[in-house]
Amino acid sequence: MPPRPSAPPAGAPRRTAVPEQPHNEPTTRLRPVRDEEPVGWAPPSGPSRRSIDALDQALGTHPGRPYVTFAQPETYHPETYDPAAHPRTGRQRVVAATACVVLGLGLISGAVTGSWLIGDSGEESRRGSFAAAGELWHTVPVDQLFPPTIEGDGAGPGGADRVWTRIAVAPDSGCRDAFDPLLRKALSSVGCLRLLRATYTDATRSHVTTVGLLFTNGDAAAMASLKSRFEKDGLDRRTDLMPLPYAAKGTVAARFGADERASWTLSVLTDAPVVVYAVSGFADGRTITEPQPAEEAMKSGATTAPAQSGLGHEAQGLADRVERGFRRTVSAAGDEPS
Repeated sequence: MPPRPSAPPAGAPRRTAVPEQPHNEPTTRLRPVRDEEPVGWAPPSGPSRRSIDALDQALGTHPGRPYVTFAQPETYHPETYDPAAHPRTGRQRVVAATACVVLGLGLISGAVTGSWLIGDSGEESRRGSFAAAGELWHTVPVDQLFPPTIEGDGAGPGGADRVWTRIAVAPDSGCRDAFDPLLRKALSSVGCLRLLRATYTDATRSHVTTVGLLFTNGDAAAMASLKSRFEKDGLDRRTDLMPLPYAAKGTVAARFGADERASWTLSVLTDAPVVVYAVSGFADGRTITEPQPAEEAMKSGATTAPAQSGLGHEAQGLADRVERGFRRTVSAAGDEPS
């Protein structure tokens, strides 16, 4: 019979055999944590133990703390965790918290500084664009501000398409003969630097519309104030504050005078020192006793002469497209190198 193994000496740690793991076990699988030491582990004693204790003290680790292996990961439970057994944890938390605070303050201050820089740059860009827009009246060709032909897809009543042809361009001038007296007075707060006008007719040559770009002397604050006043007091809807047409001789608009005005629209821009307007009427010189703002003439169910004839759509459609073209010109001017 083989000799029986001798009993372990008193006080020696108990050893438990661990079954051999199959070779194809995935390395990412977590092994169970055992309450007993793994095979082959025994707390050192004698000189080795004293050397390890001295090393622990020098490194600031807890003397006598068991080493961790892949088979026995370090874990703790909140209800049994003793902070005194982990003297470095408090310092680590303080350091980590301090680092987070410093990093957070740095990110916040950087964001604020960035917003200041962007805000300043954006404000300067807006001021530059505003000023550049006010100079376009003498630098941009007339065909760019008032194209010979303007297409109005869906601009007519019921979404019908429109095409307008330019029949006359007025010489650039002041504002004395361009507006009703009360409208001229309302616009006087921003001044009249230059007025550009052109008159168009529709494909049937039965409607005529004058479109204008009034370049003012006002700054951004003055333009914003003027726009607010027009909206608050409804100045753009009063029949005694209407733009006058440009009735070019020798054209179908020759009889387009003050009494023939049927509908109009007026828009005060705030990103440029410009007022855009349009006024429409019949080409046959028909007198209109009750002109109507384009916004009202375009409403569904409106039965007035301007509404039934689509003259509200004529004024609004042309004004919108001239304004869009002007904004594109301003944008292109801002992209050009100085």
